[in-house]
Amino acid sequence: MSDNDKVLVIGATGNVGGNVVRALQQRGVGVRALVRDAATAEVPDGVELAVGDLHDTASLTKAADGTGAVFLMWPFLSPEGIEAAVAALGTRRLVYLSSFGVNDGADEQSDPINQLHFTVERAIRASKAEWTMLRAGTFAANALGWAEEIRASSTVREAHGGAARAVVHERDLAAVAAKVLVEDGHVGARYVLTGPEPVTQAEQARIIGEVIGRDVRFEELSPAAARQRMIDHGWPVEFADGLLGAWDGFERQPALVSPTVTELIGTAPLSFRDWARDHAREFAA
Repeated sequence: MSDNDKVLVIGATGNVGGNVVRALQQRGVGVRALVRDAATAEVPDGVELAVGDLHDTASLTKAADGTGAVFLMWPFLSPEGIEAAVAALGTRRLVYLSSFGVNDGADEQSDPINQLHFTVERAIRASKAEWTMLRAGTFAANALGWAEEIRASSTVREAHGGAARAVVHERDLAAVAAKVLVEDGHVGARYVLTGPEPVTQAEQARIIGEVIGRDVRFEELSPAAARQRMIDHGWPVEFADGLLGAWDGFERQPALVSPTVTELIGTAPLSFRDWARDHAREFAA
């Protein structure tokens, strides 16, 4: 990729995508962000906006024109439209934020979330794009879903408090993404990216409390109660069941820890405590 090429960032207003934008700017790379509404999109100064939608192929082709690489997040619970979207983005470098649970050796994945990512990956691999898969572990930012409860009652109510995952900071994901978007040598790679150590859900709650100076309790819900709450919040049943099944597995055997972040960016991945410090204001009353 030429140093003068812009990078198109899809998902530029989200936790990961926003950090990808900043990481690219720190490298001196021009950024174009795909947004639905230019009037309300919050992006850093200097970012060029392209109005469009992943299901509007003409807008994708226009947004990608003149760029050398694309960072792709697929925000939908269905892969419908992915083949057309990838074709519209063309043959340029394409970096997709996927899941570390994807199993290359199985057409039927372990749960609907990994099945979704597997299907998106398959469409990308079948295209002519110069692809790289970033198979991320659980996002540390998922803990933001507890923020309202913590602010209101200093309590996290969740199932499987002992589920241990090497949760990954969005800044580490962004640093890796920026590197592979602009540097050569990563085409065809499937990088597994995790945090530095397994941390249980109960430990995450405790660490957040320590960072904000409050005693945050973890209240164990039954899987049935947690499932109903997810469904009440609009989760499809199969996704709720898939997540609870994954947590059950992580409680019995902690998720793997990958060295890839360190190998790619030269520094150890940030810890969950680092992440909690970065987001302390969102949990403080």
